[in-house]
Amino acid sequence: MTKEISKDVLYIGVDDPTQQLFESQYHTPEGMCYNSYVILDDKVAVMDTSDSRTLDEWKQNLAAALNGRQPDYLVVHHLEPDHASGIAEVCALYSNMQIVCSAKAKQMMPQYFEDTALEARVITVKEGDTLALGRHTLHFVMAPMVHWPEVMVTYDDADRLLFSADGFGKFGVYDADADDWACEARRYYFNICGKYGGPVSTLLKKAAALDIDKILPLHGPVLEGEKMAEAVRLYTIWSAYDVETEGVFIAHASIHGNTAQAAERLVEILKAKGCPKVAITDLCRDDLGEAIEDAFRYGKMVCMASSYDAGVFPPMYDFLHHLDIKAYQRRRVALIENGSWAPSAAKAMRAMLEGMKQVEVVEPVVTLRGRMKDSDIPQLEALAEAILS
Repeated sequence: MTKEISKDVLYIGVDDPTQQLFESQYHTPEGMCYNSYVILDDKVAVMDTSDSRTLDEWKQNLAAALNGRQPDYLVVHHLEPDHASGIAEVCALYSNMQIVCSAKAKQMMPQYFEDTALEARVITVKEGDTLALGRHTLHFVMAPMVHWPEVMVTYDDADRLLFSADGFGKFGVYDADADDWACEARRYYFNICGKYGGPVSTLLKKAAALDIDKILPLHGPVLEGEKMAEAVRLYTIWSAYDVETEGVFIAHASIHGNTAQAAERLVEILKAKGCPKVAITDLCRDDLGEAIEDAFRYGKMVCMASSYDAGVFPPMYDFLHHLDIKAYQRRRVALIENGSWAPSAAKAMRAMLEGMKQVEVVEPVVTLRGRMKDSDIPQLEALAEAILS
């Protein structure tokens, strides 16, 4: 499909409802969209391509938007295959088109297109460079490590558009849940870009100096007006690793259900003590991406896990490992372990958490033995008081 963004900027992206495991790890039950745009001016610029799964439809959209014109430039913001798979094919279709990208992208391009002689067609740009199309002038802003080192974004001064690469993206198809952008954008941010809060913050500062009417990401809807303002507000919180929502997140990994039962009881205790929001996830059954999202969303977390092979039950280990590689930080975490004869989960969890930046392990650590008993309730009450203090 094509869709008008402004008088001479068209959306030519593609929805792929069959893509239900993005990057082979993130559940996307509605599918994914791969956004691309065309600027039709005295000169024509194509802004990114698409994923290999959707290239045929994308090329049809491109041809429809061009309506017989020849593109002068292909601007490559991000070389990841879900956005750049069509570079070689579109270059073969339009022999005079030049590729505009960062120097790092040019360096990396042979990794994906080793059999295609693209180097002579590449124009490299750096921070502050511009490209005049006619009414539109493109201003290039480098955004390394948001979330790859070659990333850049582009500002169009005529229509005040920011082509934001993976920044401000979300899981799902193009128009899905546009009114509830934050839900899937939050899960997307912390799982895709979350490790790179510093570079994201730097990009936000650069963007603040621009007069932007619309943000055009590579995934998800175009953002404008109040939705754009709210997205920028949330990105400012997320990139600084600040707390978005006051409350407690409980993540549990239970072998036979006894630790899960204790987690449900802790939810009741926390609510009775006035906790404004309690979120809970079953690490054995629920989406790991959502668990990572909630761990960053809240400032306080309780990790509850069974002991296993003198360590911690693997679903909890996997969760904490993911938090570590996503730069989890500046949070308070309480621990509850369960072990019938040699409880070991708390020691293993503490060791992983203490390797993270400014993560405080809250005392007391609670140890359960098998099934939760009435005699365990005072310990849970004390832990609730401690995490809420």
